[in-house]
Amino acid sequence: MDSSVYKNRLLERKHEILGRLTKIDNDLGRTKNPDSADRATEAENDEVLEEFGQVGSDEMRAIDAALDRIEDGTFGICVNCGKPISEERLEAVPYTPFCKKCAAELR
Repeated sequence: MDSSVYKNRLLERKHEILGRLTKIDNDLGRTKNPDSADRATEAENDEVLEEFGQVGSDEMRAIDAALDRIEDGTFGICVNCGKPISEERLEAVPYTPFCKKCAAELR
């Protein structure tokens, strides 16, 4: 397995998420409309943005952990059982720390 390919993909994804999180922060910090009907809609939108922000932050932590595993030479090895993570799984979720079997057991 060529971990440099995954490293590049992870860094690209990290860059995308950082851009999205910056936009979310900017949107959440904008001046609110004084109209009460608009404020209710904006409050709902802010809740959705905050949830997207949390999901993005969680993914960033997972990406950073995967990048650490690349540096440590343990990328592609399940942190639970120590067996190799399939290429197919890494293609789908490149930051996963678990093989398919362990991920299913941990749910």
